[in-house]
Amino acid sequence: MTATTVRPSQTKNTVYIAIFAALIAAMGLVPPITLGIVPVPITLQTLGVMLAGAVLGPWRGAMASLVVVVLSLAGLPLLAGGRGGLGVLFGPTGGYLLGWVLGSLVIGALFKYWVIRIESKPAQIAAGLVATILGGVIVIYACGVPWTAMTTGLELKTSLVGSFAFLPGDLLKAVVATLVALTVHRSYRGLLK
Repeated sequence: MTATTVRPSQTKNTVYIAIFAALIAAMGLVPPITLGIVPVPITLQTLGVMLAGAVLGPWRGAMASLVVVVLSLAGLPLLAGGRGGLGVLFGPTGGYLLGWVLGSLVIGALFKYWVIRIESKPAQIAAGLVATILGGVIVIYACGVPWTAMTTGLELKTSLVGSFAFLPGDLLKAVVATLVALTVHRSYRGLLK
């Protein structure tokens, strides 16, 4: 094999990562909702992050999220509200962006090694919800809340309480991501291999 030869699995992985990175970026076209409680808007992009992990698995899902984060930091306006550039990393939302990558990784690992191996459909849905909430809510908040407190001068408790405003929407996104991912895995059984 020469240096220019690409194996089909490498091409397929690259395509999957690119598709989900594009999905996350496209969800940034939905205008963000600013609450005023904390300087972090509600966006639809975390649904894309959850889907990337749940559908693609740990590494490809994390890479899809990482591609969006890196391109955004490079200046492309891929984040909700047309934001991009290094200033985003050093602002109140920077921790949430880092959480996207870790969240996708956690969701993907839980789906790959636990959720899709469960035989019972109701138990699989429940496990999928646990996985998506753990990675897509708890991990992302664990990265984002302290970062917001640090960059804004808010007390950690205030930043945490402010993040509760995101919880209903994020739980709804977790339900949607779980149901979509499980439907995809029932149709394409080898996707996480």
